Amino acid sequence: MKMREKYTCPLEIAHDMIKGKWKTIIIWRLRKGKQSLSCLKKDIKGINEKMLIQHLKELCQYNIVEKKIYDGYPLKVEYFITEERGIPFLKCLEMMQKIGIDYLKENGRFNELIELNLI
Repeated sequence: MKMREKYTCPLEIAHDMIKGKWKTIIIWRLRKGKQSLSCLKKDIKGINEKMLIQHLKELCQYNIVEKKIYDGYPLKVEYFITEERGIPFLKCLEMMQKIGIDYLKENGRFNELIELNLI
C-alpha cells in the first residue's frame, strides 16, 4: 500500500491502514495470539483465502501484523499483532466492539450476544 501524498487529517492515514471489509476482523482475531492462515480462514466466516492473504500482506506492510515462517516441512506460517502498531489498533477495536455490543443491547438483540459468546 502506498501512503497518500496529500491528506486533510492524519486519521485518513490510520483509516487507510485498516480499511477493507476484513482487516479489523483479522486484527480482532489475532488478539488471541499467533494464528495460522488456515485457522484465521476457519474463524472468519465468509472470507476467501485470496482476500485473507491480501489483507494480511497489507497489514504486514503497515507493521500492524507480522508473520513468522518456521523451518521444516510442511511449511508453517503464523501471524501475530505487533507491539508497535498492532496493539494500539487493537485497543481502538476494543472500544468499537463495546459500542457494537451496547448498540445491539439497546436494540433488543441481547440474545444474539449470548449465542455468539460475546457476553
